[in-house]
Amino acid sequence: MPDFLRTLSERVLILDGAMGTMLQERGLPPGGSPEAMNLDAPDVVEGIHREYVEAGADIIVTNTFGGSALKLGHYGLEGQTYEINARGVELARRAAGNERFVAGSIGPTGRFLVPVGEAGFDEMVEVFAAQVKAFAAAGADLITMETFLDIRELRAAVVASREFSRLPVVAQMTFDDGGRSVLGTPPEAAAVTLDALGADVVGSNCGLGIDGIYAILEKMRAVTSLPLISQANAGLPELRNGVTVFPGTPEEMTSYHDRLLALGVRIIGGCCGTTPAHIRAMSRALEGRPMSWNPPPRRGFLSSRSAVVPLGGDAPCAVIGERINPTGKKMYTAELREGKTAYIRREAQEQVSAGASLLDVNCGAPGVDEPASLERAVYAVTGVASAPLVLDSSDPVALEKGLKAADGKVLINSVSGEDKSLAAILPLAKKYGAAVIGLALDETGIPETASGRLAVAGKILKAAQAAGLPKEDVLIDCLTLTVSAEQKRAMETIHALRLVKSELGLGTVLGVSNISFGLPNRPVLSSAFFAMALEAGLAAAIINPKDERMMDAFRASMVLLGKDQRAAAYIDVYGGLVAPPPSAPMGEGKTVGIRERLSAAVIEGDHEGILLLVEEALAQGLEPLTVSNEGLLPGLEEVGRRFGKNQIFLPQVMLSAETMHAAFARLKEEMKGKPAESLGRILMATVEGDIHDIGKNIVCTLLENHGFEVIDLGKNVPAARIVEQATRHQVDAVGLSALMTTTLNQMDVTIRQLRDAGVQVFTLVGGAVVSQDYADSIGADLYAADALEAVDKIKALFRRKG
Repeated sequence: MPDFLRTLSERVLILDGAMGTMLQERGLPPGGSPEAMNLDAPDVVEGIHREYVEAGADIIVTNTFGGSALKLGHYGLEGQTYEINARGVELARRAAGNERFVAGSIGPTGRFLVPVGEAGFDEMVEVFAAQVKAFAAAGADLITMETFLDIRELRAAVVASREFSRLPVVAQMTFDDGGRSVLGTPPEAAAVTLDALGADVVGSNCGLGIDGIYAILEKMRAVTSLPLISQANAGLPELRNGVTVFPGTPEEMTSYHDRLLALGVRIIGGCCGTTPAHIRAMSRALEGRPMSWNPPPRRGFLSSRSAVVPLGGDAPCAVIGERINPTGKKMYTAELREGKTAYIRREAQEQVSAGASLLDVNCGAPGVDEPASLERAVYAVTGVASAPLVLDSSDPVALEKGLKAADGKVLINSVSGEDKSLAAILPLAKKYGAAVIGLALDETGIPETASGRLAVAGKILKAAQAAGLPKEDVLIDCLTLTVSAEQKRAMETIHALRLVKSELGLGTVLGVSNISFGLPNRPVLSSAFFAMALEAGLAAAIINPKDERMMDAFRASMVLLGKDQRAAAYIDVYGGLVAPPPSAPMGEGKTVGIRERLSAAVIEGDHEGILLLVEEALAQGLEPLTVSNEGLLPGLEEVGRRFGKNQIFLPQVMLSAETMHAAFARLKEEMKGKPAESLGRILMATVEGDIHDIGKNIVCTLLENHGFEVIDLGKNVPAARIVEQATRHQVDAVGLSALMTTTLNQMDVTIRQLRDAGVQVFTLVGGAVVSQDYADSIGADLYAADALEAVDKIKALFRRKG
């Protein structure tokens, strides 16, 4: 049997095409489980695999995309998870033989992880592990993860694959035509996160045609040296004679071959709408083309759910905000003990606004449950800021909690040269895809000389590489000592920065302000030392970004050192600067009213503070409807505006929606059972055959928050039941959702049945596979690309109706 990764380095491989639509053509009933056919109709499944083999596919993907226990549970098949997945590998192997590769397919579970949803990280790892174990035991050659929308869920899938098998991992996300996933992750952030986790190939499938997939992969290539995979749809779906079709021809699917190969795409396959004919054309189009490829040099990056920050090398120095640390902060320490996060959220926002590119998060204090606090803090920071995180703890239990909660590739602060520390921290960094800060100290303490610190740094690097971390993911803290106590050793730190960079090729980091401890007018000394460290090649600085003198030194140094090209960042900050007006004494100036404070709490997703503000508003004599209409709803409308401008993303929207829900629950108590004024009654459902309801549930939540009465019929709802319930409840509108291409036609069926029954309602359609053209072709009144657009269009429609 040829080795998959070696073969991938030698030539480009062709992966097969769509499975669901072909199963449907061969007897899969509407609403049936495609994976159940591995047991009930194995000859059909194997036959489809053979068609792709004959078409020239090098990789045959198992019919297990929905083979998790959570997905199979919708059909009462969760007890057969192992059997269905193992059987899927066996059927693919029969068709592929030993000259082609079999890839075990894993798809999303349909659930979001905490805090966006309710699923836990460990729970998801366990769910995916069941599939992974079946694939490994049955003889799969690799694992492919497809159509993931949530980077945290995909992180769990990769962790499970690495922990429970030694199979190569192909990890893919699905993006919209705006270049982000449903939860706001751009391709660059996905690639950095997945690369760090140990994926062997990264890329994108579904959602877009070949032109859109190429644009996504271009962005991934900018941040990763891994091989890429392209699995495009055969165009966007259209309705022709009552049948959903994908218009992309086999020839169109090959039009980007040269560009894909030049980009380092090593696997080319098809997704929705592709057939053996498409795969045959794609295979033949590779004939005669050069297959060699040299990966670009690896570079250092960190990521969050929605952003990427370069680290080390030629990148500008990263500013790590230091303020989320309980040392000397009684208020923050008290909040940690009480399980609150107001200080954390406020400091995260203020430090990013002041110029921090990374945020250090430290929750270690006496009387604090550090593991629980660090997990809570990670959720709080990622809910309000896009900056990647630096998890500041020496407690492996707390670190693991924080690493599981993180959305992207974080930086661990820190590991030392002590054997005990290296053994405890480095395996966590490898498992969860993190970079590390190595303190240049060991069992003997801090070496007095730069050469002594270099020796410790070398030990840390050797241990990190042995643990599987690349050198780009190791930063060395050369340790800033207080100049008032050890004046002669200040320049030794600067010398150590130069040595670590020149001798080991590693990036460096310092807690800069330590230099001035115990001296008056500390920013004067700290900023001068900061400039010296930057000239010595400092890659990251742990500072207070709200200290203007420090940030002035940073921005000026970046221009002088050539790290701020054309002084663009410098000009952005200082170009239009005028002398600020004198600060108003405390208590003077504009007073922020309760309505504005309510709106701000909704915008910030302040679930803890919103109830206190509602109580304050009621105590001032505001009526519940006034609190809602003049305080809460304007905040939610601002959330929608920011979402539309890509300033915030779905996790932040959901946090604001949950905050609104908590406030509404209190207002309903105050109204003592009086019916709230409704803007309209809307029935929502995921169409028959489709078991995905995440997007529909989000729309329901937002509609309720905006004052609509929502009747949610759930998922896999037959058209007849939708018609019956719409008539019974006398609804004003019906919203239909679909995620699967095989269920799109049920939207058309449902809308026709509503009209045939004489039900006078507006219809709204949406979902990952739905487009405006498709909505027009089936006669839907409205189409929405996302949840907030759905709310906006429904509100506009009801205003016109009124």
